[in-house]
Amino acid sequence: MLFNSYTFLFAFLPLTLLGFWVLTSVGNARAALLWLLAMSLVFYGWWNPVYLILLLGSVAANFWLGLVLANATRSGMPNRYLFYAGIALNLGLIGWFKYLGFFAGIADAVAGTGFGPVQVALPLAISFFTFQQIAYLVDCHKGIAGEGDIFRYALFVTFFPQLIAGPIVHHAEVMGQYEQAFAKRLSSLNAAVGLTLIAVGLFKKVVIADHLALYATPVFADADAGTAVGFARAWSGTMSYTLQIYFDFSGYSDMAVGLARLFGVRLPVNFFSPYRAVSIIDFWRRWHMTLSRFLRDYLYVPLGGSRRGVPRRHVNLMITMLLGGLWHGAGWTFVVWGGLHGLFLIVNHGWRYLCGRLGWQGRSLPLRIAAWALTFLAVTLAWVFFRADTFGGAVQMLAGMAGVHDILPSLGLIDPASMNAGAISTQTGHRAWRWIGGALVIAVALPNVYQLMRRYRPALGVPDRRYRLPGGFRPEWRISPPWAAASALLALVAFLMLTQVSEFLYFRF
Repeated sequence: MLFNSYTFLFAFLPLTLLGFWVLTSVGNARAALLWLLAMSLVFYGWWNPVYLILLLGSVAANFWLGLVLANATRSGMPNRYLFYAGIALNLGLIGWFKYLGFFAGIADAVAGTGFGPVQVALPLAISFFTFQQIAYLVDCHKGIAGEGDIFRYALFVTFFPQLIAGPIVHHAEVMGQYEQAFAKRLSSLNAAVGLTLIAVGLFKKVVIADHLALYATPVFADADAGTAVGFARAWSGTMSYTLQIYFDFSGYSDMAVGLARLFGVRLPVNFFSPYRAVSIIDFWRRWHMTLSRFLRDYLYVPLGGSRRGVPRRHVNLMITMLLGGLWHGAGWTFVVWGGLHGLFLIVNHGWRYLCGRLGWQGRSLPLRIAAWALTFLAVTLAWVFFRADTFGGAVQMLAGMAGVHDILPSLGLIDPASMNAGAISTQTGHRAWRWIGGALVIAVALPNVYQLMRRYRPALGVPDRRYRLPGGFRPEWRISPPWAAASALLALVAFLMLTQVSEFLYFRF
């Protein structure tokens, strides 16, 4: 079931809220928990009920493993072999469904067996609920988590606002909140904050992201088919996707946080204006923040982090980002994307070290603008590999962006006859660039929703970075008729454009 569907917005969500309100109003916290768990399972099973068996099996196995690990650690006898077995079980599950075809294809190519591709259906959200449970097992092994109630644990994993595409949450972040939420009635404050976040997220997805997809998808499709794409069209397609994926996933995360807030639960913030970043390090502190936290805490730090010298830190960064890229998808394009970001991070750390040695501050406005432009360019170029379905398609897009197919031949720098390319597609439209420009202004120049609503603490872990417009004016959301009207207008426009339901991009990961 999709957040951006009439079924979810006008049937599932009202029914879930109604049942939760009735049960909390009569003071039956246990029934409220079971109701929310049951509706979360309905939400997941709506796509394919068969995979409920996989989800519930994973929940049951990890609950038992966590219980045994937590009890062993409390008794002073941590069982590291069981811990390793639990991690292997989870990685094996995600490896079978997500990476079997990828690695089988590599083996087939190396051995020359000619078996052809291996197709395994990918269960919805397996990357997210598996990572969340791996983090739980690690915390149990450390003695900082441990759940003795199977139903509470099942809700922790399957809570429908964050089940499909995150945010990836820790047990300690939400379990206490659930207890408080079940003991209270639904509040008007939570409703106002939650509905505003839902309206903003829905608008981002339906109005902005889905419209940008109209300009990105045909360009990448042509490149994947081997068609030579011209300079202007290549850049318009890449810029459209750069902004599409931000507004798509950021919109989903806003809706997830808003939906959880309706029930009195605050989830971690997952996006904080990443396209304002002035370095790649800064970008990864703003983009998919819960995944960045997971990779840092459960991969980069255990590998040694920065504790074993500069060369080892660079190796650890590259390994982390390569595996982070592979987490997003079983394909070489994702590996390249992760490798590029690993390289960018290594260069970024090297530049910081050099600036520190030379005493350069780099805080002037022109330098900050240059740093932003370079960071945004690096992120945009890397997105080409993330979006392209084939490696050849990515190369075609980059060639088009470099002007290989039209600008360089026109300057006499390349002989057109030597290119042996397909039909060169150069057409582009002013409408695409108007949408790109408008979306870029929203992403870079305007305050994000968490800055606007910071007074009401809409999410966990919101960075303390206040936003001021020129003249010192600081816009701030309040529970008031004007802000309610603005939220209602965003929701109305989004509802009117829900003519064709489209999946969120991160559902594939």
